[in-house]
Amino acid sequence: MVDFTQKFRSFIEKYYYSELLKATKKGAESLIISFAKLARFDLKLAERLLNSPNEIIEFAEAAIKEFDLPSDNIPTRVRIIELPKSQTVRIRDLRSVHLGKFIAIEGLIRQASDVRPKMTLATFECPGCGNQITVEQKSESFREPSKCACGRKAKFRLVDKKMVDIQRLMVEEAPEALEGGEQPKKIATFLSEDLLDPKLEKHRYPGTKIRVTGVVKEVVIPLRTGGQSTRYDLVVDANSVETIEAEFEELEITKEDEKIIQELAAKPNIFDKLIDSVVPSIYGADKIKEAIVLQLFGGVKKTRTDGTRIRGDIHLFLIGDPGAGKSEILKYISTLAPKAKFVSGKGATGAGLTATVVKDEFLRGWALEAGALVLANKGIACLDELDKMTKEDRSAMHEALEQQTVSISKANIQATLRAETSVLAAANPKFGRFDPYEPIINQIDLPATLINRFDLIFPIRDIPNVKQDERIAKHMLDLQRDIESKQPEIASGLLRKYIAYAKQHCKPKLTPGAVEELKNFYVNLRSAGASEGGDIKAVPISARQLQALVRLAEASAKIRLSDKANKRDAQRAIDLLKDYMKSVGTDPETGKFDIDRITTGVTATQRSRISIIRKVIEELEAKLGKNIPMFEIIKECEDEGLERGKVEEILEELKKKGDIFEPKAGIVQRIG
Repeated sequence: MVDFTQKFRSFIEKYYYSELLKATKKGAESLIISFAKLARFDLKLAERLLNSPNEIIEFAEAAIKEFDLPSDNIPTRVRIIELPKSQTVRIRDLRSVHLGKFIAIEGLIRQASDVRPKMTLATFECPGCGNQITVEQKSESFREPSKCACGRKAKFRLVDKKMVDIQRLMVEEAPEALEGGEQPKKIATFLSEDLLDPKLEKHRYPGTKIRVTGVVKEVVIPLRTGGQSTRYDLVVDANSVETIEAEFEELEITKEDEKIIQELAAKPNIFDKLIDSVVPSIYGADKIKEAIVLQLFGGVKKTRTDGTRIRGDIHLFLIGDPGAGKSEILKYISTLAPKAKFVSGKGATGAGLTATVVKDEFLRGWALEAGALVLANKGIACLDELDKMTKEDRSAMHEALEQQTVSISKANIQATLRAETSVLAAANPKFGRFDPYEPIINQIDLPATLINRFDLIFPIRDIPNVKQDERIAKHMLDLQRDIESKQPEIASGLLRKYIAYAKQHCKPKLTPGAVEELKNFYVNLRSAGASEGGDIKAVPISARQLQALVRLAEASAKIRLSDKANKRDAQRAIDLLKDYMKSVGTDPETGKFDIDRITTGVTATQRSRISIIRKVIEELEAKLGKNIPMFEIIKECEDEGLERGKVEEILEELKKKGDIFEPKAGIVQRIG
């Protein structure tokens, strides 16, 4: 025993004495030791640690106590990090041979219980002789002394107890570690003492990717009868926890990285370089790639003193022809951004997207289990095949997209979870291919309120074009011949750091010039709709699009690492919005912008016609009675300047909606 303690004392003096002094000065409860350094110092001691971790860690902690330091705040715990790759075990590969061994596991936090105290030592007093007996509480059930030295066997009095904080995390295998068809496996991991420091709480949120180093232990699975089972469950008693995948804001950036990033940002063609660096396997689609780049950088979240929030995250929606590369774009972005989640169609439920309440066996109550939008907090959620989700499941997204929270009120849990997530969604039109002459709301089975929450919507159309097809074919065939032929302008590792640096250091504000540019665009476009004749006027753009313009302009400024979003940034945002509005928000009859074409599917021109036809029906009803001949309606409408074909089309629509019905051929009656 003395031998191991002395070895650890020599090891700490050689490698960790300065860290020990710093930890003591800070009042830290533990000293973090690298396994790699321990192996260099004494390989046999390191091997012994892997096979008998509890015993060896006790020696290390005893060695710390031997140091004569000028403080009472000497660390009492030893935390081991940087285990070799051979000791990293997949959760699904944990077996009984790992029991009592020191291993590392990696995965996502799927669920976290509340932090609760647990008794580790109980001191009892014998009423007969006054002797005090200390019993270590290792199991789940409370243990009392079996007997005292004086011979007494029952009714001991509890006089003191030692408590530690404990929390259970359910750690699940990360999706990228799975092979086709595999279901992710979970394991319960128990954290205690200084691992539960409130300052580190955000590293224990569901969705965080962590590496846990600890000891594998067995727990008896209780029988319903209350007896002892022969079957056991595996758990990990954590010694140390490291965050593997941080948010953009938490990525570490060195001085060298900072210099490279600033040089990149100063280049005049930085936007082109970034566009070429996103999804290099897809040819063209520059406007879509530009929007995705702006989404990755994001706008600025604003919070007023009264608690009102304005989101800074940008939501994009891609709708288009099959085989146009939508899923490939989403997959690429889900690997590029940290804390990104990829979810597809029928495989997602409302609970899987937002959150659900599950039975918590650890606390004997209910616990929250986060869904994809919460797990991707401060990241990106890539939702593919959005049109394939059920109506109930999609309705769960409304709050998450705009308010960026997920509210749960189930069982005895009332909670609001943060979902500050950028959403990149994709869907196919109902009838296979995108029709530019049909409103988007009629082509996709999504509620208008949900579509309206996206900042930009891009149709992806696959139209035959000889020159374009030649370029795409060459690009794809070159890629097939040599998979590494199309390298991004900026490597994904550097791009990730670039985005992180911009998010950490830049909070741009609009300059007076940018404000004027956005205001003029908004007011001029709105006044163009208001100046039209007729009772019903087109709404070319709404306040929601103005907010989207601000977010896009701020993201453009972040790319330049500037704290000011100038006129050029505002113009870039306007150009993107115009491009989107031309594609999906233009009334084909007037050629003018009409936001209602996106949000309701009924343009101002159509609403005006419907209004005229309803008025004609009401007037004829007053003249002719309830039964109105169809030819009379058509004749009156033609006198009002409407085409016969359009009138017949709207009458059919009114029949479908239940506003009118046809009791017999050629006769119409109004309902209500």
